[in-house]
Amino acid sequence: MPAMTTTAASTASTAWTIAPEPFDSPVAAALWRTYYTEVSDRWYLLHEGRRTGAAELEREIAARTGAELAPPSGQLLVGRYYGEAAGSAGVRLLEGGTAELTRVFVYEGMRGKGGAALLVRAAEDAARALGAGRMVLDTRGDLVEARALYARLGYEETEPHNDDVYAEHWFRKDLS
Repeated sequence: MPAMTTTAASTASTAWTIAPEPFDSPVAAALWRTYYTEVSDRWYLLHEGRRTGAAELEREIAARTGAELAPPSGQLLVGRYYGEAAGSAGVRLLEGGTAELTRVFVYEGMRGKGGAALLVRAAEDAARALGAGRMVLDTRGDLVEARALYARLGYEETEPHNDDVYAEHWFRKDLS
């Protein structure tokens, strides 16, 4: 798949480039580690008043390789802000012309610069290229920023489409 560059009207968004990245590259691994550490710590702090244990963190990061985000049935995208890796979004095909949006993440210092919306839109384009007509996703209640982003981008909250134990909100969007 050729590299995609996404631009928008504002000067800040033209600083972003978004392109496919191998799920097992060092850049992808660093983004996944930071993303998983943040969402895991957030969950444990909210529910148990502690951060994720080091052994548990390592076990879960290693167990979720992201191989499902490899072509031909998936795609991992990395957003770079002025050339520096700053965020990611993944898409994988499910059944029935549906794709799942996953691993949407922007490094803390890069947030507020328009990258998350650009990553989601690039993931929608990747899903269409993979043959999907709709996108689904799940998220947690404490990830209020994510829920606001998805609503702003036209995702509608729906009934559960999976049984992920951490999922509390499910969204979908028609891509046609």
